[in-house]
Amino acid sequence: MLYLVHMVVNIPANLPSEEAARIKAEEKVYAQALQHAGKWRHLWRVVGEYANFSVFDVSGNDELHDTLAKLPLFPFMQITVTPLATHPSAIA
Repeated sequence: MLYLVHMVVNIPANLPSEEAARIKAEEKVYAQALQHAGKWRHLWRVVGEYANFSVFDVSGNDELHDTLAKLPLFPFMQITVTPLATHPSAIA
């Protein structure tokens, strides 16, 4: 199943910069592993925000929830999920 996921990150200002850098590095490794595995199909930055729009290709709601909950930045995210379906006018 495909899901459009909007993630907005809000790292607290009082989080030590070294800790924030460590979490961001772990996030990058995990995100790239999911991309290589074909689970995180697309990742786009939102201009001017610490946010992204992503497309995930997973088996269902439970797998998506587990995948997102394992993101190192998950505790600092506001996430909106939209399930996607094939559009009858799409050529691909």
